[in-house]
Amino acid sequence: MKDLTFFKKNKNYFISDFFPNLNLKKKLKINEIRPLNKSKKYDLTFFDSIKYKSFANNTKASYCITNYKLEKFLPQTVKKIVVKNVLFELAKVLKKLYPNADVDYPDLTLKSSSKYNYKSVKFGNNVLIGKNARIGKNSIIGTNTIIEHDVVIGNNCTIGSQVVLKNTILGDNVVIQDGCKIGLKGFGFIPLKDKNLKFPHIGRVLIDDNVEIASGCTIDRGSVDDTEIGKNTFLDNQVHLAHNVKIGSNCMIAGQVGFAGSSTIGNNVSIGGQAGISGHLTVGNNVKIGGGSGVVKDIEDNQVVMGYPAVPFKNFIKNWKKNERN
Repeated sequence: MKDLTFFKKNKNYFISDFFPNLNLKKKLKINEIRPLNKSKKYDLTFFDSIKYKSFANNTKASYCITNYKLEKFLPQTVKKIVVKNVLFELAKVLKKLYPNADVDYPDLTLKSSSKYNYKSVKFGNNVLIGKNARIGKNSIIGTNTIIEHDVVIGNNCTIGSQVVLKNTILGDNVVIQDGCKIGLKGFGFIPLKDKNLKFPHIGRVLIDDNVEIASGCTIDRGSVDDTEIGKNTFLDNQVHLAHNVKIGSNCMIAGQVGFAGSSTIGNNVSIGGQAGISGHLTVGNNVKIGGGSGVVKDIEDNQVVMGYPAVPFKNFIKNWKKNERN
């Protein structure tokens, strides 16, 4: 996928602008805010859960917001910023660097598709396109669809009617059916006593080649990381992906399945209708999840699970028969 950032920094800031007690010998700027596993030199990252210990061990970030229990897992090359509430401090920095990332403001650069010259692209009526959006050859865009600034659509894509695309990059041969909303802000806030602090979302939605997304799906953009869907994955109607969800290749997701934030799904996974996946979980490759199931812990490769909470299918049948006898 193209390395495109939708949110630009308000201005250049130094790490000392936010954390003056670090006692740095010289003023060091912040390049970007990135997750542990994607950070580079002069990036600011965060580490708030032991679940991400392996990423913390190998991060290339220059600075990391963390707490006193987790700081020991970070490399010596990383400047530790030890705080009581990691996400609260991160939200304050994000808000200052990216002041427009906590609300989905309307794109005021939108113009009618008739104002643009997209060769070999077919448009329905009342299609609006934002500044610097790119649409590949032989794509079709349905009526009343909005494609906001800097969105990238690959070749041979079919975008239905009344679709909204923002902060999104699509590969080739992608199908998005009517009424989908993709790239909007996720559900994130820091609860405070008097007023909740909105958590800015500066990530993207990355959808790879040959993906099909049926009608009425909502896919949130990432908070600091990206939301991603791998090649040849199909989503049924009314599926919801929260921020930072990652779904692998060749997956089949039935209607009304919901994924909580930062859950990671492997390749060749099938999920039945109305199942729910809790946040920050990992589902392995070749997993099958029965309809109506509630997944509340990690699932290893090649498992078949069902029920709430989801258990191996053999255990589910055994428990069901036992309850039937009783």
